[in-house]
Amino acid sequence: MYERSIAPSILSADFARLGAEVAEVAEVVPTIHVDVMDGHYVPNITLGHPVVASLRRATDRVLDCHLMITDPATYAPQLVELGADHVTFHPEVEDDPLALIHRLRDQGASVGVAIKPAHPLAMVTELLAHVDLLLVMTVEPGFGGQAFLPEAVGKVTEAVTWRARHHAEFRIQVDGGIAPATVATAAAAGAEVLVAGSAVFGAPDRPAAVRELLALAEAAGGDA
Repeated sequence: MYERSIAPSILSADFARLGAEVAEVAEVVPTIHVDVMDGHYVPNITLGHPVVASLRRATDRVLDCHLMITDPATYAPQLVELGADHVTFHPEVEDDPLALIHRLRDQGASVGVAIKPAHPLAMVTELLAHVDLLLVMTVEPGFGGQAFLPEAVGKVTEAVTWRARHHAEFRIQVDGGIAPATVATAAAAGAEVLVAGSAVFGAPDRPAAVRELLALAEAAGGDA
């Protein structure tokens, strides 16, 4: 349904040279994935407003912000104002997730909702007709470098079926443990956007690592 792509997660990049790290992969990817964590929704604190603003000045790639925070209604609109092109949030922490989706879209951003490994797809189905992306976490949110959880992939297949049945148009993104050994599994299930952190930024040749992941994903088939 959509062209497959790799979205490098800067959580695994060298923050001391972040602009250069992003520039190194920009030639081979449409999207840069930015993990925003607040130390409340997840037990870690990562990137925030100054980083998004700096990245906006440093790259023309799509800035895809995944908000692992407890107050997306406050901070998501601010990040869009600073240059985020896309925002994904976890709707269980938001009293009125649909209102937030519409607010962000009115600002000109695309919007996604995310589900953790323990959460069923049914938790977000009432929102799927209104979003641009569904993020299926294949690790527990909070830290990079975790092992891929294959049991979470069933929700990708379920989402593909739901999307077709309801004539919806959201893309399906998978985040967590994506590497050469796992990317085909996620892609074959139907994931179109594959977030990869250490598999890209931990490689000596980052563009080559992206190309390898993309080739493996495309060879896996699936419904993309």
